[in-house]
Amino acid sequence: TRDTARPEGGGRAAPGDAPAPARQWPLLSVISAAGVGLLIVALDPFAEAFRIGIILIGAALIAGAVLRWAVPSVGMLAVRSRFTDLVTYGLMGTLIVLLALVAQPKPWLDVPILEDAVRFTIR
Repeated sequence: TRDTARPEGGGRAAPGDAPAPARQWPLLSVISAAGVGLLIVALDPFAEAFRIGIILIGAALIAGAVLRWAVPSVGMLAVRSRFTDLVTYGLMGTLIVLLALVAQPKPWLDVPILEDAVRFTIR
């Protein structure tokens, strides 16, 4: 083979005569949402901003998984096969959101098994 095959769904997300940003709207929407989350974390404009910003980053990855599943052509958002992208985006987004919810101080989600694990490892 001379070239690698384009990932399934890696075609243009808009017609070829559309401007470049419109052809890549799925990727731009995910990057924009993650960028807003990073900006919120960096600027820290309100209480719990770090948690909200990180949840927004995780939600952007989950939205990427949903777009990869629902939209037939997602442009450069398609990296590997559809299944691999779904698992990667979905798993990483879910883990980031869960870590943001259990972050100290004052976690929004209380998982008793985590407290037991921490007590066991610190002893």
